[in-house]
Amino acid sequence: MSSEPLLRVENLKTQFFTEAGTVRAVDGISFEVREGEIVGLVGESGAGKSVASMSIMGLVEAPGEIVGGEITYKGETIFGLEEGPDGELRKRDDALSDEEIRTRIRGNEIAVIFQDPMESLNPVFTVGGQLREFIELNRGLEADEARAEAIDMLREVGIPDPEERYEEYPHQFSGGMRQRVLIAMALACEPSLIIADEPTTALDVTVEGQILELVDELQSKYGTSFVWVTHDLGVVAEICDRVNVMYLGEIVEQAPVDELFYETKHPYTDALLDSIPRPDRTVTELEAIEGVMPEAIEPPSGCRFHPRCPDAREVCKRVHPETTVVADADGEPHRAACVKHDAFDVDYEGSPPLAGATRETGDGVAEGTASELAPNPADDGGEGRE
Repeated sequence: MSSEPLLRVENLKTQFFTEAGTVRAVDGISFEVREGEIVGLVGESGAGKSVASMSIMGLVEAPGEIVGGEITYKGETIFGLEEGPDGELRKRDDALSDEEIRTRIRGNEIAVIFQDPMESLNPVFTVGGQLREFIELNRGLEADEARAEAIDMLREVGIPDPEERYEEYPHQFSGGMRQRVLIAMALACEPSLIIADEPTTALDVTVEGQILELVDELQSKYGTSFVWVTHDLGVVAEICDRVNVMYLGEIVEQAPVDELFYETKHPYTDALLDSIPRPDRTVTELEAIEGVMPEAIEPPSGCRFHPRCPDAREVCKRVHPETTVVADADGEPHRAACVKHDAFDVDYEGSPPLAGATRETGDGVAEGTASELAPNPADDGGEGRE
């Protein structure tokens, strides 16, 4: 596996301009994907992970807009802004044009697997016809060649009797089989990177397991890299190499998958792990995360998780932590955005706990009583925010 990133995302910002205000859906995230690896984007609904993945492809629809950051793929700039002579931001001269992205990148170099195959497949055309047309348009093959290739791809993703199923319509396929068709479509042009936007969410657990096994086999065979968007940490543990945990538009923790599960560095990741159902615990023993995710229009000051965090202290309301290296995992950096760590040097231990923050004292006694779950907006956005 090459150490050079296939995809690099730096300080990406995507906003939605609504009557209620500006929604900062993705607010300054940075991560990279190397050749042949699966990188997870995980978080609750509303964290911004799907918007981030669609921003990479330039598929953000109005009123959304990418307003900052840089995206590079194989050393070429897909998106980047610079200040023009009039002082206004404009697309960088070295960035690929919209036409180049449409014809060279989408489908050929970077493909997408969407969550709901029934919304991605046209119900009035046969599955085979749609797959054949996709191959014709993106690979320039003649109709007969594209048809043969489409049948081969259906066979590759485990669809039985592909010659017969080629002539059938989407409604004649089960949910799992439709998802296999989308995987075949994504792989048809042999892209280097596939963005999978919660592709197993609508499937039952048995079919989900089959799809994950298929993806693992195909990824090993073709060496394709993945950005895997999900809210399911069980899926992350099964297939991802590295993980980015998102909360309210920001990445709060980045680590290799084993390190994330066994040496968690952010309270939000801890809370996600504690909320996972396990065979050794009853439903009443599940530890839900208190409160709800605030609106991205007016996020809390300081650390955005502090209104829901059991470890929150006064300093967490004031200091906005950037994602910083807090540990080393066999040469791989483990980053977290939490002022508990010495790397931030803000005297976390000397700061008084927030009302409602429950933590264990040295005597094993829990501190904190009142609840503080509402967003706590501040005009300055907290210390440390530009």
